[in-house]
Amino acid sequence: MKQSYFLFLLVTSLGFGQLTPPAELQVYYSDVDFNLTGAQLYDDLAVETIAKHTTLLAYSERHDYLYDADEDLSNAANVILMYTGESRSDDEWLSGNNPNVTQTFNTEHVYPQSLIGNTAKGDLHHLRSCDISINSDRGSNPFAAGSGAYENLGTAWFPGDEWKGDVARMIMYLNLRYTEPFEDVGSLALFLQWNADDPVSPFEENRNSVISAAQGVRNPFIDNPYIATVIWGGPAAQDSWNTLSVADIDQETIKVFPNPVSGNKIYFEYGKSIEISIYDVLGKLVLKSSVSNTMNNVDISSLREGIYILKMKSDSGTTTKKLIRQ
Repeated sequence: MKQSYFLFLLVTSLGFGQLTPPAELQVYYSDVDFNLTGAQLYDDLAVETIAKHTTLLAYSERHDYLYDADEDLSNAANVILMYTGESRSDDEWLSGNNPNVTQTFNTEHVYPQSLIGNTAKGDLHHLRSCDISINSDRGSNPFAAGSGAYENLGTAWFPGDEWKGDVARMIMYLNLRYTEPFEDVGSLALFLQWNADDPVSPFEENRNSVISAAQGVRNPFIDNPYIATVIWGGPAAQDSWNTLSVADIDQETIKVFPNPVSGNKIYFEYGKSIEISIYDVLGKLVLKSSVSNTMNNVDISSLREGIYILKMKSDSGTTTKKLIRQ
């Protein structure tokens, strides 16, 4: 079955530049040859992913780690629920061992538990905190295309525009780590499209780091969604090892102030025009603007208190900073 996933790669993988992990991931990926493409890169990365998975958790052990992984980055006492994006108290998990009377969420297997092997059932990379009723509504249905919020399509499930990239990268990881087939839960073409349409959010990045500390293994498609493009082709996904580097903004520094900000404006010093995009912690674009020498501030009165990602693009390149709204 695996061979069928690579039939088109002799054409689509031509011309890819070498992937170079950032300094903080150089050691982790040191045994992966990112000069490879297609099936060769898939096999090389799969070997390393299996080798790095040094702690195999039983499904019953998930409570010790899952709620740290699903933590609301704006409220450490809460978790973010899958599909809805709701922030809910992290002590409301469903279990006979939970002394809390209020139990409103349980564990969603993004790749249905009934379809995977025993080892994969406890892998945190595809487990998510989810409202009990919504988890039940999804059931074991495969994923299918849609738009807007999550939706039960009858015999399929659309996870929502804010979650479809997360789903795609989880399924790709399950295929790489355990060779779980795409066809049981959707299609490779669908997941490649979602991977490109919905970039990695700070929430996903944090989950990946927390889970790596617990299990030893990272999801490489969260570290860089473009790895999926180099392996399987399809629409070009975000290359987070190439386009979001501070080094891309020549030798000048964009000054952003105040940060943290309690007022309704943030100011920029750079000397060139800049396109401004602000994302929430789930990766949703919440504000888009631009600044120049004559207009060097952006009105953020529409933003609630919390943590945001500020993406700044000039003709020299792109960089990102964390923005704190107080």
